[in-house]
Amino acid sequence: MITEYQTKALLIAIRGDSASAVACINHLSPELLCFFLAEQEKDTIESLVQPQISKMPQRWDWILTGDPESFSQSHQTITKSLPDILKTWGVHPGELVVDFSAATPAMAAAVALVSGPFTSKIVQLSRADSSVAENKTVIVEGEPRAWEESNPWNEGAYYARREASLLFNQGACSSAAKRFRQIEGLVSGSLKPLYHALADVAEGYALWEAFHYKEAWEKLKTSLKALELASVWGGPPGLASVLGTVKTNASFLESIVLDPHDVKKSIALDLLAHAKRRAERDHQIEVAILTLLRGLEAFAQHQLVKQFNVKTWDVQPEQLPQDLQEPCRTGMLDDVDGKYKLTLPTQFRALAGFGDSVGQTFVTEWPKMKTLLDSAYQSVLGHGFHTTKTERFQQLYALTLKLTKVDESSLPRFPSMFL
Repeated sequence: MITEYQTKALLIAIRGDSASAVACINHLSPELLCFFLAEQEKDTIESLVQPQISKMPQRWDWILTGDPESFSQSHQTITKSLPDILKTWGVHPGELVVDFSAATPAMAAAVALVSGPFTSKIVQLSRADSSVAENKTVIVEGEPRAWEESNPWNEGAYYARREASLLFNQGACSSAAKRFRQIEGLVSGSLKPLYHALADVAEGYALWEAFHYKEAWEKLKTSLKALELASVWGGPPGLASVLGTVKTNASFLESIVLDPHDVKKSIALDLLAHAKRRAERDHQIEVAILTLLRGLEAFAQHQLVKQFNVKTWDVQPEQLPQDLQEPCRTGMLDDVDGKYKLTLPTQFRALAGFGDSVGQTFVTEWPKMKTLLDSAYQSVLGHGFHTTKTERFQQLYALTLKLTKVDESSLPRFPSMFL
């Protein structure tokens, strides 16, 4: 005999065979119990089933169908009733157990469709034979019945996983994480670590998109072990590709988090990659251009601090090349905090004055850069009222790569999930 255990909620669909219903209820001992049956059989349940329940549930309810042989009527009835009952009872996805072994085919089909988002276990009592082990039987009216359990989500998770992967690829990382968490709560125990890790991955990239580098790194690195283990044991198709990218990305985030310097080149690289995602994946050209300009500035700031110990947000005019000292004194003083702050063009002109090749390239390309900067500043998110075209971003992006001498392949890339 199987050891009895507590069950949160049980939905039992029944047409006759009250003895099997009693055996199932007593075996599972649910806290909450709902019957799905024909209207005319309610009295039978009250007289033959309820008196024989060994441990009464805390709450129970009925879902009554007028025609148990009609799929459409059964489906309409249970669709209208079951979600509200489970919500009232506080039943979470995965906490519902379903038994429709004594139901009509129409009722069973209706229950299978409607209970899917809530159940991670379907049980069934059937005629036992000699091949069934003793610990997989339940006694019903003195006769052994085979006890079977299955989790439809172990296979059904494939479609939900595809949905979550699509959300992730579209940039909806938080929504993908939520979907992976839902799958985690529904699949059987051996599959839970995989979906827990995938949810952590999606959450990590959502944090990364918000520039929370430390939190993103911690999410990705904790997910790696579970993903590696799942990959060793097979895992879903496409997992190895995702795992490889996550490893690379975790190392990139580590380089940012563990870098003790205030000005970090890795963040400049990340800003360029971020801008590219905003433009190509999300089609947010205005945001992409502003992010790109910030990335360009970050490169200049890193070069000035590293090579010449010049902080663009708190510079002394005497630190600059001779021809920039007076313009800095007269036009770059912040009257609130009393600090001299270099504009983006001045940062690159300072680099040029110091003999830096990045700054010299900027000066050479200034006519083209000036046109692109004017376009950016005239945008809705700049200082104007014009919508920026995609071509402007592409031109500025190409020029930024040229100025900074960045190989596009060195930029961090988010994985593409095809699981």
